[in-house]
Amino acid sequence: MDNRQIQGTIAYGGFNTYGFDIGILILDSIFPRIEGDVGNARTWKYPVLYKKVVGGTPKKVVMELTAEDICPFIDAAKELESEGVKAITTSCGFLALFQKELSEAVRIPVFTSALLMVPMVKRMIGTKKVGVLTASKGTLSDGHLRAAGVNKADCVIKGLEDKPNFTHFTVQNWTEVEVEACRRELRQATSEMLESDDSIGAVVLECTNMPPFSRDIQEVSKLPVFDIVSLTDMMYNSWNPEIYTSRRR
Repeated sequence: MDNRQIQGTIAYGGFNTYGFDIGILILDSIFPRIEGDVGNARTWKYPVLYKKVVGGTPKKVVMELTAEDICPFIDAAKELESEGVKAITTSCGFLALFQKELSEAVRIPVFTSALLMVPMVKRMIGTKKVGVLTASKGTLSDGHLRAAGVNKADCVIKGLEDKPNFTHFTVQNWTEVEVEACRRELRQATSEMLESDDSIGAVVLECTNMPPFSRDIQEVSKLPVFDIVSLTDMMYNSWNPEIYTSRRR
């Protein structure tokens, strides 16, 4: 049942809280989540419902994810579904590795990662390649890409693990970080990626902590930039289509 369903003058219950269309599986973390990050509630123009996955730390998910580690995420996804959300996303793009398992565990849509947009974006840009910015190129395996339906040959992948701040403040769970330093690193990484291959026609951000800097990446690249926030907005809008003027009359 829709957890905000009203028919006529009757309001129906059955849930503890109401009004959430999007549920988010949030990592067990304490690092700063800047506005624009999936884990900052001010990012969203609509309510979202968070579910922390205890033990699902950033380091484990980015660096050490195994088949056994997905079980708590599946349990948390089922809890979100039972609480009435209509779709579920995550707070780490590396969970794309278990897109199939998570989406099959519940009866509502699950989109684990912005990497799911890569095949669509590739079709938009013809023979050009998709630039993928990731927190850690070294651990973004072929398995992650296959699970998201990504053909590696269609991509130019650039990681930020060689920079001093961005990847480390998230993966190592720092309690503070210099935001402008992260901004400079994302802009620099974007430039380096473009310099490495001039056939890039669009950019997809694997990392859910990168959207606070999407505008910077777009300014540097002069290309369309896709991230987990734009994907979540698309899913939200699929459940809440615009009511146009002709319908309001």
